[in-house]
Amino acid sequence: MIAIACDHAGIDLKPSVIAVLDELGITYKDFGTNSHESVDYPVYGAKAAQAVADGVCERGIVLCGTGVGIGMAAGKVHGIRCVTCSDTYSAKMSRLHNDANMLALGSRVLGTELAKDIVRVWLMTAFEGERHARRVGMINKLDRGETL
Repeated sequence: MIAIACDHAGIDLKPSVIAVLDELGITYKDFGTNSHESVDYPVYGAKAAQAVADGVCERGIVLCGTGVGIGMAAGKVHGIRCVTCSDTYSAKMSRLHNDANMLALGSRVLGTELAKDIVRVWLMTAFEGERHARRVGMINKLDRGETL
């Protein structure tokens, strides 16, 4: 199951992301928002991220105007490795090498079809493991407040 959330700036892109999830037969849990009324993106990014961190959802996708703010907020939740992507190559590599468990997209910087392609690539790419697992382990160590 995928956690999905957005702020008022990301609301117009959310149906396109959901369409990709439906196309791929992937279930999702929507953490809002569901209107154009101004809201605080950290609230929604944190809700989706917490669902991923708690194991309620396997991964998450968050949306705002640039993807940056909501991605930063999601990344502050312990256990989250959120990547903000504007291209399919970064989406692929974030999964292959970094085991990113959340994806942030910007509705004001991406066209709909590119956003859908990024989501498809990110969802369909598995973590490669091996030498990358050691590095992800180091990221996780930093996330726990430990030193390298």
